[in-house]
Amino acid sequence: MKYTVSMMLAFLTAAGAYCQTSQSDEMAYRVKEEAFGNSKIEEIAHFMTDKLGSRLASSKMKARAEKLVMEKLDSLGLKDSRKEYAWEFSKGGWDNEKNYVAMTEPYYCSFAANPKAWSGSTSGLVKGECVILEINDSTDIPKYKGKLGGKIVLMPEREKYELSFRPMASRYTDEDLANMTQDTRPHAGWGGRGRGGDKRLKQLTDSLIREERPLAVIVGDGKFNIPGSRGVDYKAGDPEPVAEIVLPIEDHGRMVRLVKGGDKVEMELDVRNSFSDNKKINNIIVEIPGTDKKLKNEVVLLGAHLDSWHGGTGGADNASGCITMMEAMRILKTLGVKPRRTIRLALWGGEEQGLYGSRGYAKNHLYDLDAKKVKDEYEDFALYLNMDFGSGRFKGVYLEENDMARPFFEAWKKPLVSLGFDTFSPRKVGSTDHVSFSRLGLPAYQFIQDPLDYFRAYHTTMDTYERLSLDDLKVNAAIAAWLAYSAAMDDNHIPVKPGYPGKLGK
Repeated sequence: MKYTVSMMLAFLTAAGAYCQTSQSDEMAYRVKEEAFGNSKIEEIAHFMTDKLGSRLASSKMKARAEKLVMEKLDSLGLKDSRKEYAWEFSKGGWDNEKNYVAMTEPYYCSFAANPKAWSGSTSGLVKGECVILEINDSTDIPKYKGKLGGKIVLMPEREKYELSFRPMASRYTDEDLANMTQDTRPHAGWGGRGRGGDKRLKQLTDSLIREERPLAVIVGDGKFNIPGSRGVDYKAGDPEPVAEIVLPIEDHGRMVRLVKGGDKVEMELDVRNSFSDNKKINNIIVEIPGTDKKLKNEVVLLGAHLDSWHGGTGGADNASGCITMMEAMRILKTLGVKPRRTIRLALWGGEEQGLYGSRGYAKNHLYDLDAKKVKDEYEDFALYLNMDFGSGRFKGVYLEENDMARPFFEAWKKPLVSLGFDTFSPRKVGSTDHVSFSRLGLPAYQFIQDPLDYFRAYHTTMDTYERLSLDDLKVNAAIAAWLAYSAAMDDNHIPVKPGYPGKLGK
């Protein structure tokens, strides 16, 4: 019996090494009361979209946004925000200043158009005949040599519209959420093959266009007469690229079909873009300092990316995340919390071009992958929560295959279940800023969110204030505030994955 008891005590002691702390129901009430009774979500949403406009990485508009966001944080009671350099950006700055695009023959029709970022300008108002440039291999190049100057190049159709009977917006069902809790690691495949052929054809096409210098290049991207937002390959100091303009597939396809049908198609364009020397990717940082003598240097980090594409105002992608995390911080500041750990907000720059803001933060503060060097703050990294999957309501968290994280979220979720926050998926997700930290073995997670109409609108000119679900954002801010507070007050924090950071030095 003594042996059994001693073994049980040893087990409980070991389990208690990472025991979790549930905060009081009174505090949960106060967070919800502030989030739902005194919400600033609508005010911040208007500011982040209509007021700020587009926020392309390193653009003049992004620099303007950084200044205005710091002033806004101050007005919300979040004092002493700072701009922090993260990365050198080889493209430099780019801003669109004028954009007029129309078909004039066989009849007149003005188009909703969007110049590709880092593409060049037209020489004022230009007019020209449209020709289709279709290169399938190198043998097609000679037939276009010397024939594209003074023309407007139509790239071939790459996408055809197909009627869909899916709803424009949706929420996850109980079945969807239940499926997410299943671990997919045993079934992971080897992945698909690369598309080297497509890359080679693009290189041939780009080289020909640089040599021929047509008036402009027209591509199709985006549905429902809404053009997409994309960029071109460019490095600051290179010759200015040919003007490249995105039309929705409906307008682009119309002109391609007319040309192929034998009609003479002409366009007139007046597009002006400006290039600037700014090569800095910056983050905006503000925090509520920790108060515990032993834990105050540990950081609970909330984040979302401030940059957007240039076509709209970055409503869902990712003003929604910034709005939520700014409001979460405001709630905690208004309540006068004294967290044991520091709660820090980071609004990242350059996410759309390669996670540059969060990667730079990780390199400067946590771990330098190039030098294989651990930084002082690595051991003090308690948690990162990221929002970048649109404006939909939080349903839970993707745990990045980290089973050690589940008990913490299970303990913290108690007052959030009534808000629908109750799903913890073991799966990994990619393509946004939490990856900069999770790849280092650190506890960094993206929220599971209702999709709404995110994939219809993101990276298009339609990504504006109207893509925001304000009621969902109110709930998200309450959840983010509570989780940040819980993590900052817990006796322990989610441990680094076993073997890290040692695995990074190999």
